[in-house]
Amino acid sequence: MTGQVSFDSHARSVLAAAVEYVNRLTPGYSGGVAYAAPADDPDAITEAVAQALTAIGHPPKSVPVDDARRLKQLAGRMRLIFEAAAADDLDAAATEINALLLDTNARPQLDRGRDRPWSLHFHGPDEQLANGWAAGCAAGLALAVGSDLAGRLGVCAAPHCDRVFVDFSKNGQRRFCSPQCQSRVKAAAHRARQQATN
Repeated sequence: MTGQVSFDSHARSVLAAAVEYVNRLTPGYSGGVAYAAPADDPDAITEAVAQALTAIGHPPKSVPVDDARRLKQLAGRMRLIFEAAAADDLDAAATEINALLLDTNARPQLDRGRDRPWSLHFHGPDEQLANGWAAGCAAGLALAVGSDLAGRLGVCAAPHCDRVFVDFSKNGQRRFCSPQCQSRVKAAAHRARQQATN
């Protein structure tokens, strides 16, 4: 059905993880102010990864420093995918996704939860945190770009904000990373109209 988002719950989860990793682990702008991603401080990087996982409902018991550093490096590559997809450069997005799929050794596997039916998941070559999530994120991005849902990957349209998002709305018209950025743009437009009439 046209206009319906057909991501299953696992695809939504890994795409949400990709968004969290990119937005928490890459520098840029967020909500109109400069955003400094955690530098090489192991505690700051592991905390940012833990916050990302907690934000999507998977709070970790611990985050190994090597995994956190690997996810930070891969988040920069995932940002390139979001930016390319938002610019409608699907060739560049697909090229980076293919490289990410190879680098993470993503492999499909049917998994079943206690009270859930079988569903398709993507795993890395072992059970390390970085390998599992990075492979899943790469596969989720591949599912989006490899379908008519590529336009659902976006970069915030608000001035001084470059945070990424996945548009899960029915109408596919999302332009902002958050309601705060949308409100900021609307308020600025309102002020501009008020000044023009005075």
